Amino acid sequence: MSDFDLIIRNGHIHDGSGSQSFHGDVAVKDGRIAVVAEKIDGSAAEEVDAGGKAVTPGFVDVHTHYDGQASWDQHLTPSSNLGTTTVVMGNCGVGFAPCRPEDRDVLVQLMEGVEEIPGTALAAGIPWNWESFPEYMDALDAKERDIDVAVFLPHGPLRVYVMGERGVNRETATPEDIEQMKVLLKEGVDAGAIGLSSSRTLVHLSSSGDHVPTFQAAANEMKQLGEALSGDKGQVMQFISDFENAEEEFSILRDTSQKTGAKGTFTLVPISSPSQGMNPNKQLWKEHLERIEAAQADGLDIRGQVITRPIGILMGHPATMSPFYRRPTFLKYADLPWDQRIAKLKEPEVKAQILKEDNDNPHIFVQLLSKNFSAMYPMEEPINYLPDSNNCVAAQAEQAGREPLDWLYDYFLENNGNNLIYIPATSKSKPIISELLKHPYTVTALGDGGAHVGSICDTSANIYLLTKWVKDEGLFDYAKAVRMITREPAEFFSLKDRGLLKPGMKADINIIDFDRLALKTPHIVSDLPGGGNRFLQNADGIEATFVSGQMIYQKGEATGALPGKLLRGMQEAPAH
Repeated sequence: MSDFDLIIRNGHIHDGSGSQSFHGDVAVKDGRIAVVAEKIDGSAAEEVDAGGKAVTPGFVDVHTHYDGQASWDQHLTPSSNLGTTTVVMGNCGVGFAPCRPEDRDVLVQLMEGVEEIPGTALAAGIPWNWESFPEYMDALDAKERDIDVAVFLPHGPLRVYVMGERGVNRETATPEDIEQMKVLLKEGVDAGAIGLSSSRTLVHLSSSGDHVPTFQAAANEMKQLGEALSGDKGQVMQFISDFENAEEEFSILRDTSQKTGAKGTFTLVPISSPSQGMNPNKQLWKEHLERIEAAQADGLDIRGQVITRPIGILMGHPATMSPFYRRPTFLKYADLPWDQRIAKLKEPEVKAQILKEDNDNPHIFVQLLSKNFSAMYPMEEPINYLPDSNNCVAAQAEQAGREPLDWLYDYFLENNGNNLIYIPATSKSKPIISELLKHPYTVTALGDGGAHVGSICDTSANIYLLTKWVKDEGLFDYAKAVRMITREPAEFFSLKDRGLLKPGMKADINIIDFDRLALKTPHIVSDLPGGGNRFLQNADGIEATFVSGQMIYQKGEATGALPGKLLRGMQEAPAH
């Protein structure tokens, strides 16, 4: 009989602690790390030779939106195929529980609008075999999948469940409403929700074009809901906000943490506009870092979620949206077979008519970005996430002596209509990204896995940390970078049993060839329920990924193993 279930031999072990790597073996027994040593003499049912490649913990991604996909799909791509072994979903106040049958369309519209997941896919894929949040958790628990999931209870569905149409219309919650929401929130965290999430941003709109139910919900409502959280149970409050009144918004997290010990986290991206009452020469993201530092000095664990590169929006005819996608003449040909459609769009009179028109009720991304030609870049192979400003659409159109919109129209029709543009929607300044990543109280996140499926493919942002900021720029060493995408997010979310290659820890493991590690350009597939499109992305150099000691991916191909579990609340560290 074998001593272990699995031994990975001859690897450069980056154990997730931030300590320097060492050459050695890792043994697994019953889904846990059993031994990590320079040489393990025992036998195993399965042995894998890492051949001098890196052996790391599986990646932990704490900002995803797989709430719908996790109910129908066994493979949480594009996360699990890129080395992620644990995801946190239910972020930003959108999700599907609690939900009465008559409110299902409202929540689908919220998710479709906010996180840009096609309503047709959600309608076809979600089984709706729940109403309460605990029932939703049970449904997730019963579904086999490749990686582990943890779940926030989202404020939007909670508000709609309690307040009905008043909640959808963003009316002020009464004291009775808030008490009922607190009861349901307590029920949710008792069932294993890791905390409460909310959205407080103008950018988040339902597919109907309306603001989400939680937009501008009174700070007092949020603070009272926060009282239902528990720091002793490792719970977290998360939100995204415009921070129009930055001090009041931040006080939601500060007050919640002071009263309950719960942790707080929010989306922190480089925005130039100063907040009210602060130094107008200082950028908002810098002000946030100061607020975080002050909170930490007071013993409150509040952290900003940052991304390793600009949030990247992809537009073009294969994507969900483009600067032309809802112009009336363009829509006339939307249902034609692809080749016929592209041929029609090439006709001079059709082009001339489309260029005269405006989009009908476009997505907020198109409203904000579709005329900013200096922020658009033709897609490169492989994709360049920090492109040279001289290569933007505006510059290329000027060089050709043409108007940018006219140039862009023709560019989209080249390559049989498959050309795309990449739009860095947040700062692509290396010094700014570097400062945010290096800050001691930020969490590497914001890949948005499972969301914006036809316009953003940022789940690979954790790998970008290794390829761009370690291998190319030398901003971090591998040991520090591995810790940033494994142990640090796991610790912050009280998932204390993972993110380290130490005896007793969960055996979530990657084998990575750092020399070959490289991201491929995102590509479109048509595999959503109902035949919907989404972007996926692959990478070279991820040799194998294990969850609980079972190999789920080998050289980019799924093995068929489905050891993933639902995580209910805090995961305790193993006893030593």
